[in-house]
Amino acid sequence: MNKKKILIILSILLILFITILIESKTVHKIIYPKKYPEAVEKYSKEFNLEENLVYSIIKAESKFRKKAVSNKGAKGLMQISDITRDWAKEELELSEVDIFDPDTNIRIGCWYLNKLFKEFGSLDLVIAAYNGGSGNVKKWLSNSDFSKDGEKLHMIPFKETSNYLEKVNKNYKNYNEIYGKEGIN
Repeated sequence: MNKKKILIILSILLILFITILIESKTVHKIIYPKKYPEAVEKYSKEFNLEENLVYSIIKAESKFRKKAVSNKGAKGLMQISDITRDWAKEELELSEVDIFDPDTNIRIGCWYLNKLFKEFGSLDLVIAAYNGGSGNVKKWLSNSDFSKDGEKLHMIPFKETSNYLEKVNKNYKNYNEIYGKEGIN
């Protein structure tokens, strides 16, 4: 065989190998990991949340980097703001709060998500409020430019929040496809 034919065959084999890898659950589990499972399981149950949703938020917020800090000062895995940290500290009666501790951060993040579910009830509104603030979501719902019925948002005026909603929903869909609905309480 000449070099050209060998190169073509090797290229085809390489493409097949890469396609198999990409389609394998192993690669998907690397891209969509379930890090900190003890804390996610514990607090998603305590606060009546789906585990896969919590993983989807963490992936979108920090990509599982426990020391992450946003340009707005949100901290940790679930990117907790100082205001939310202080509110949770009082409501959960926490004496000390190390916001970079994964257990504490996930607990506060799950507590806050639960509060948002009680306030809004809808997954998309909860996700939008987690990123853009519950006050903004309330304003958008009462504005016909953003909500036709006062119950759903047909447009989100903050590009960052709109992108965030898409990202979390994509993560959530993928976590459910990869891991199944086991992450649903």
